[in-house]
Parts: sequence; structure tokens; C-alpha cells
Amino acid sequence: MKGYSFRDYNEESMARAVGMALPISFKQSVEVCRFIKNKKVDDAKKLLERVIQKKTAVPFKKYNFDLAHKKKIGPGRYPESASKEILKLIEAVEANAQFKGLSTSSLFINHISAHKASKSRHIGRKTRRVMKQANIEIVVKESKKEESKKND
Repeated sequence: MKGYSFRDYNEESMARAVGMALPISFKQSVEVCRFIKNKKVDDAKKLLERVIQKKTAVPFKKYNFDLAHKKKIGPGRYPESASKEILKLIEAVEANAQFKGLSTSSLFINHISAHKASKSRHIGRKTRRVMKQANIEIVVKESKKEESKKND
């Protein structure tokens, strides 16, 4: 993956970050990305921390074959390692936004997507297993709703 797949990037009101070849499952990262898309950054961080603590399950919509049901959400899991890596990426994009001068309290996740990373093998293994890797990109945007409420 070279560059970003997000095309409508605005320099003044958006910040972005990308994680390349993260050691997480692509399928789980797709479901976590769907779970936190279009949420405020603070809410997404709280949700991911609850997933890591196994208090909130991530609903699996696409990759849910032979998966156990959780209360009120249907098929779901607690993807710990994917949530930890995406949480680090959210903190990185929040730092990028703060460096650009954006208000971190009014940021929401405008775009987040997962892509398959290049295949690499476990070195020294007899069976030569392929490692699970994913590329994740995230774009946050400063919401204008809170600014207009403050002016009124």
C-alpha cells in the first residue's frame, strides 16, 4: 500500500495517520474499524479500552462464520491485539491533529480502513507459516458543530 486511499483530504480541518504491516489479523481489523467509524475520538478510545478489558464485544458483520453470539449484538468477539494496535494509531493521529492546531476535543473519525499487508513468513519455522499483517489508515476531522454552538 503506497499513500492513502482517502481522497477528499482537507489540510485545514483534518489529520491522518497510517500503520504499515501491523502484526494483527486483517479480518479482525476490518471489524474493529467498522465498529469505531464515524465516532468521536474520545468515545472510540473508551470503546477500544472496554474491548481490551473484555467488557464490550465487537459485532462481527462480515467475517462471522461459526462465531458465538453475544448479548444484544449477535455474533461478536473481543479482538484484543487488533484493538491495542488501533488504539495506538488513534493516539498517533490525535497527536498529529494537536500538532496541526486542531481541537482534540471535537475530533471524530471520518475515515478508517484496513488493507492486507504484504506476505511475510515466520523465519526459522519448518512449515513456513505466513504471518498475519494489516495496513490501517485513519483520518480524523474537526467537527464544526461545537464551534457554531459556542458562537451562539
